[in-house]
Amino acid sequence: MNMSQRMQQGQPMIILGEDSQRVKDRDAQSYNIRAARAVAEAVRSTLGPKGMDKMLVDSMGDVTITNDGVTILKEMDIDNPTAEMIIEVAETQEDEAGDGTTTAVAIAGELLKNAEDLLEQDIHPTAVIKGFHLASEKAREEVGNIAETVEPDDEELLKKVAETSMTGKGTELNKDLLAQLIVDAVKQVTVEAADGSHIVDLENVKLETQTGRSASESELLTGAVIDKDPVHDNMPTEAEDANILLLNEAIEVEEASTDTNVSIDSPDQLQQFLDQEEKQLKQKVQQIVDSGADVVFCQKGIDDLAQHYLAKEDILAVRRVKKSDIKFLKNVVGGSVVSDLDSVEVSDLGHGSVSRDDEDELFYVEGDDAHGVTILLRGSTDHVVDELERGIQDALDVVATTVSDGRVVAGGGAIEVELASRLRDYADSVSGREQLAVEAFADALELVPRVLAENAGLDSIDTLVDLRAAHEDGQVRAGLNVFTGDVVDTFDAGVVEPAHSKEQAISSATEAANLVLKIDDIIAAGDLSTKGDGDDEGGAPGGMGGMGGMGGMGGAM
Repeated sequence: MNMSQRMQQGQPMIILGEDSQRVKDRDAQSYNIRAARAVAEAVRSTLGPKGMDKMLVDSMGDVTITNDGVTILKEMDIDNPTAEMIIEVAETQEDEAGDGTTTAVAIAGELLKNAEDLLEQDIHPTAVIKGFHLASEKAREEVGNIAETVEPDDEELLKKVAETSMTGKGTELNKDLLAQLIVDAVKQVTVEAADGSHIVDLENVKLETQTGRSASESELLTGAVIDKDPVHDNMPTEAEDANILLLNEAIEVEEASTDTNVSIDSPDQLQQFLDQEEKQLKQKVQQIVDSGADVVFCQKGIDDLAQHYLAKEDILAVRRVKKSDIKFLKNVVGGSVVSDLDSVEVSDLGHGSVSRDDEDELFYVEGDDAHGVTILLRGSTDHVVDELERGIQDALDVVATTVSDGRVVAGGGAIEVELASRLRDYADSVSGREQLAVEAFADALELVPRVLAENAGLDSIDTLVDLRAAHEDGQVRAGLNVFTGDVVDTFDAGVVEPAHSKEQAISSATEAANLVLKIDDIIAAGDLSTKGDGDDEGGAPGGMGGMGGMGGMGGAM
């Protein structure tokens, strides 16, 4: 039957390809909400001081053990576009606030769960979206009203912020020491702007890790730490008031850009070639000597013969230095990164001191006017030190955000319960069906104290009832002490979080939820999967894989 005959008989016109799949209306909304909730449920058990860890094993067999929300979601093999939209919430939260990724994703999932209840009551998605938007704006405004100011030199409060961020991330035994290192590091890279605000440049803070020793032996160093050996045994290992060359060029014989065959008729010709190579290496070393450099940190290789010549000139050289370390060294010692020895000048050299820790096999590099500091983290094993590094990085970001923003709130679910209470009062002033969405938003925020209680083995309902009662009595800072199960003033108890982190979590969770709710039709060319997206293996671009895949993931978690 051709197309005109179909039209004449009133049969539906088929415009999609044979392999295409389409999910419409309520089915599409339900499909998306299930995928988003599966992601949220995958990470919510990691929330809080008593949160559990996940073991992630990649296709190569490498193991990651962590309870950092964004790390878990990045490492998981998720094959669903809606789920990937929720993962973007975690990534945005990490980029903007540094911590609170699990909170943001959990709230997004709970918003969608509550939205589904409203959709089943025949409330139109646009009403829910508008209500969520109103609630989000009001919640962010109330965070500003509740937040308390913190001065950049208030070390005790900043330490509490750092400790709160690190709690539950493998740092408990040494969190007092580590929090002090973090606060000291942030103070050293904080500058006051002309308008009185404070700017923290975390580019000037480097985390270096080392296994085999206790975390209690971690330390803060002014300058850089390079985990490398000298390229030659006869080289000096220390240099005071040294000229330092940062080199992004190999000190090796230059190879021809094309494959070349050379015919040699006699041993003399071979010797000429070898002599020419030696001359070329001598010239490169002489250029370094002429520049006045005492120390060379080279990002690329150094030929064995060049190592010998450098050692004869009493120049300390280190090869295969990581690009990130070279960039950081530039901040520490000044100067420029040289890409061509032919054009090296005295002005390209940095200045500072280099010392050697033979026990740990590390170089310590301090600049004359150091703009960089290094936190040297130590731990017993690779897995321990990796998780420690993630926790410290989050805490650094959080303390930097707090110094820049200057506002903090009580943690332990206190801010969420207070916001929920104020949103319910606000809902009375909202007309239409949006009022129900505002109330649903308030319920979603209370997920945080509920999950904190669940993860601590406490009764979440009883905990929430006690918290609500405390806030009704005007205790704005009443939160949950997960170790005792009591409702306490968490701010005084030292559970302090940056206000900006809460604002960002609410904002990104709401926008992601509203984006999902606005979709009423899913059309995929072929398999509902994102596998093969943009590669040659086929598969639907932007498809939607496997709800089964996500469902399986949710069940597995």
